[in-house]
Amino acid sequence: MLPQHGGEAGPDPGASGGAAEVFGFTLRHLRAEAGMSLRELGKRALYDYTRLSRAERGEILIPASQVRVLDEVLHAGGLLLALRQAATGTVPGVPALRASVAGNGPVMLEIRLPGGGNIQLSISRRQFAQLIASGALSSALPGAASSEDASRVTHVLDQPARLDNEVLGYFRRALTEYYSADKMLGPRRLIGPVLTQIEVLDGLRRGTRPPYADPLLRIMAQYGEMAGWLLQDSGDLDAAADWSRRAAEWAQCAGDTQMAAYLLIRQSNIAILTDDHAAVVQLAAAARRAAGPIEPKLTALALQQQARGHARLSEFRICFALLDKAAETLRGHPSASEPGTPLYLHHYDLGMLEEQTAVCYREAGHAETAVTILEKKISTTASSLARDRGHLTAKLAVAITQANQPDPSRAARLGMDALAAARDTGSARIIRELRTLDHQLQARWPDHPEGRSFNEALTAA
Repeated sequence: MLPQHGGEAGPDPGASGGAAEVFGFTLRHLRAEAGMSLRELGKRALYDYTRLSRAERGEILIPASQVRVLDEVLHAGGLLLALRQAATGTVPGVPALRASVAGNGPVMLEIRLPGGGNIQLSISRRQFAQLIASGALSSALPGAASSEDASRVTHVLDQPARLDNEVLGYFRRALTEYYSADKMLGPRRLIGPVLTQIEVLDGLRRGTRPPYADPLLRIMAQYGEMAGWLLQDSGDLDAAADWSRRAAEWAQCAGDTQMAAYLLIRQSNIAILTDDHAAVVQLAAAARRAAGPIEPKLTALALQQQARGHARLSEFRICFALLDKAAETLRGHPSASEPGTPLYLHHYDLGMLEEQTAVCYREAGHAETAVTILEKKISTTASSLARDRGHLTAKLAVAITQANQPDPSRAARLGMDALAAARDTGSARIIRELRTLDHQLQARWPDHPEGRSFNEALTAA
């Protein structure tokens, strides 16, 4: 049995105060649901009830070994331990969060349990706004806000008509942080937080009037696009398409022709994964024909996407002509012309275009060229960008099996590296490439030991 802890202890020096608060109110909710007093819980868990009280107030973090006992006593399914780890930074992110707001009522905060299932907590709108804007949910929501943001967001949730540019700026900054975090963490840890932000924004939308209605809808379209992307990367293509369409509606309502055209490209990208190659071409071409002035980098991206569709249709002459035209456009316009251009386009450049050409070269039977491009790209991609490196590595492994002098051993080893990234980030795009790799290895080298090991690992994933 674990010893009773009676001495006083200060806060965990590695803890985030905000994350400790999230741990605390979750512990208090679970205890109340179990119908236990602090004294009774302390007795069952063999832990000082006064320190449990301090933990519920977010003043201290309970030692990890004791949290395991509390998790069992309260039947928390691993939630308390996961929150404890997130609070001290020993694991990135926390279980996925999603909130819903009905009218002027409380916020229902749903926390998915690590082992499956979920727990729902009811908190006031003001408390929820403070938790977000003060950074108390920063383990789950990348991009902590300032104390000024905290007071503004809290005030706006209570009085939506008082929405201002500073509050809009907070949501824009948070979106930029999500974009950066996605490259490192992948969709698993970000889908819940992004959907939570959309719920908050939608609550604001219902009470917002000019001159802030259109800017708010623009931001909602950007968050909707991000939600669609994360769901696509996680493998939920139906939900990805649904959010992309919803984001397109918000963009149209706001008169944001750039985002509306960009979302046609996003839907074209989803069509690739459903093997609707004609739709890939048609949607990308529609983006190029969008009404109003279109950002040149967006036109280049549409050309690239249309080229991918023609490659899938084995129309390689058209494919590479479009890629050349995209490269010419990017050389003439290396920077986005407006700050409000979709986030991805600010980072889209010749290097990213070259990476996409690797897929077309592979489709056209020029795997060696694809290998060279992908190796170069991996060498310049930071090791911290786990999801991006994992996807590139998986594509490289497939290209190696298709080269004139294939190396199944190297391909299988790269596949194992990419599989580790897929497990960590929840990226279905990586898994899709790895299934192609597995098919190649099993069909051409069925008795290869490293190929068999990779097959077993992928099957177990």
